[in-house]
Amino acid sequence: MGDLLVPHPISGGLILSYKCNSQCKHCMYACSPKWSADWISENDTEKILAQLADKIHGSPYGPDRIGMNWGLHFTGGEPFLNFPLLLKVTEKAHELKIPSTFVETNCFWSIDDKTAREKLTLLKDAGLNGILISVNPFILEYVPFERTERAIGISEKIFDGNVVIYQEFFRHQFETLGVEDTLSFEAYLQRAGVRTLYYMELLPMGRACYKLRDLYRRYPAQQFFGQSCREELTRDWHIHIDNYGNYITGYCGGISLGNARDLESLRHINLDEKPILDALVTDVRKIYELAVQEFGYKELREGYISKCHLCVDIRKHITQQTDEFKELSPVEFYRQLG
Repeated sequence: MGDLLVPHPISGGLILSYKCNSQCKHCMYACSPKWSADWISENDTEKILAQLADKIHGSPYGPDRIGMNWGLHFTGGEPFLNFPLLLKVTEKAHELKIPSTFVETNCFWSIDDKTAREKLTLLKDAGLNGILISVNPFILEYVPFERTERAIGISEKIFDGNVVIYQEFFRHQFETLGVEDTLSFEAYLQRAGVRTLYYMELLPMGRACYKLRDLYRRYPAQQFFGQSCREELTRDWHIHIDNYGNYITGYCGGISLGNARDLESLRHINLDEKPILDALVTDVRKIYELAVQEFGYKELREGYISKCHLCVDIRKHITQQTDEFKELSPVEFYRQLG
């Protein structure tokens, strides 16, 4: 086994809570209204941000500019569900001079011009550099598009264009389709056609493995044997730290490399103490055999859409049998996948 060497993060996100107003079909972190809020504590926020302050790299266009894979973003769940907390973490990051800070949101809160302008102005005054606004057919099921449009327009003025719209394609498409309210995913596909999904950066992991599997070709487990997750688990960009202090890389929801309250302790991870991590950085086959032999896992007859699907389904099964693997955290993630 040995040690897993994990580099310092150069960019990332702070998950304030997994609680969200939406339960999107594509969510990598299985967020939903059903989660306990468990908002990140003030003490943990200070510990984590203080350690990130000298590690996070700002945008190449300057520390006041933002980019998806630069700086530090505040996310969830939906961070605007606890606006006072969002303001506090923004102020703390600004105090520590962390560059290229932004918030990621689905804009459910943008109910009128006054409300949107007040919230965004408060964040700007607190030191936030910009905003990332999520626009896609899955959020459209929960958030009226007119709220998204309002937030985009006001954000562009307040943040002086320092706004990322993810994804622009769907914003223009919804405008063309004349969408103003919410729209079910099924109704969206009827109006826009399945081919339109080719334009979506849809990662086959997390909840998508269960809710969107019919959109993909499926393969037997052995198709993914020989593949390792080492690259994802040692990635230094766009990492996440959640409200429980879990250090998460590679968008791998439900896998904790360890306690982010002490980043130095994560530089050398003893794989003897984390057999799930050891299996994943070696060969996906290893976690499959562990699950079959020790926990009675049975391969899905219908197959898997990706390496990540095989991995998350195995991990989900293991958490239903035992709580011995501390790297499978938070356990609630696995209960919210379906």
